[in-house]
Amino acid sequence: MKSKVAVVKVHPETIVEDIQKAMGLAGFRQYLNKSVPTILKVNITWHFYYPACSTTPWQLDGVVHTLRQSGYNELIPAQNRTVVINPALGAVNNHLTSVMKKHKLKFVYLYKPNVEWVHYKPKTRMLVLDRVYEDGIQIPKLFIGKNALHLPTMKTHVFTTITGAMKNAFGGLLNDNRHWTHSVIHETLVDLLQIQKEIHPGIFCVTDGTIAGDGAGPRLMQPHVKNYILASGDSVAIDAVTARMMGFDPLKLKFLYLAHQMQLGAADPREIRIVGEDIRNVNFHFRMKDTFASRGQKAIYWGALKPFEHLLLRTPLVPWSFIASRFYHDFYWYTIHGKKRAQKFLQTDWGRLFKSYG
Repeated sequence: MKSKVAVVKVHPETIVEDIQKAMGLAGFRQYLNKSVPTILKVNITWHFYYPACSTTPWQLDGVVHTLRQSGYNELIPAQNRTVVINPALGAVNNHLTSVMKKHKLKFVYLYKPNVEWVHYKPKTRMLVLDRVYEDGIQIPKLFIGKNALHLPTMKTHVFTTITGAMKNAFGGLLNDNRHWTHSVIHETLVDLLQIQKEIHPGIFCVTDGTIAGDGAGPRLMQPHVKNYILASGDSVAIDAVTARMMGFDPLKLKFLYLAHQMQLGAADPREIRIVGEDIRNVNFHFRMKDTFASRGQKAIYWGALKPFEHLLLRTPLVPWSFIASRFYHDFYWYTIHGKKRAQKFLQTDWGRLFKSYG
């Protein structure tokens, strides 16, 4: 049987109903076990508001509305931090906290002391994670035995070309040292999908393509209004459709190709059934671009600086890279470029909807 991905053309005035339609077309009830709580794995990629960068307030609002109407009452929004991102500030600036107040939900920040992380021994063979974390793989105990619903956005990524449902697990299942996996990021995403299939009774994904990001993602992008929402119970298939819409061949993206070969989902468009919109002629012609920072990172992970990877990223020298990243992204790029682009998009219909959630 072909994997099913719902693609719906959406509008700011009807977005909650549009998301409900997309989830219904994708058959979310058959993937999510109503008898267990559901983790809402949001995506906070930057603590600033920047279009296409992080889970949108209407995306979270529409998903929660749909689940609540269908009797899913135990919903747990969750997000981890990275060494360069403050997710609590990001939740405020991206108006996610206002949505949670509306629905009486409490955000779980996975890095807080009250969240227990446990060693997990996967039942299936790992491609890389058992070698990256020689002292054992740790995951949040909270995630075990609960559904996972991913809320990524449609955007490019300097390491994986695109980021979506599979990449969204990266910010939940791995702790602070997940940058250790960047040199084997494609294999890591496949390992994480294998772990998800072991610990979650159900997995579902809703990707926001209302505004999509082109270029040096996941932050330094050029946003474009595209007016799409995607939904699927197959993390691989929804990412493959996302990639194809953006202009990339999904089978040439290593993490999707590996997941397809390992039968974790469908990345071959011929094995995916798209319901809703006819997108056969949709091609955004996006291109992934590098930045000064990403070129330096790639030199460490795969280039001339590879012999120094351990020294630079796993010793007391590590903070240099975090400081450099924060300075470049937050103080230089966002101040000079990002803030103006964000302000421009706040004048669009989607921007006005964003402000209404504030």
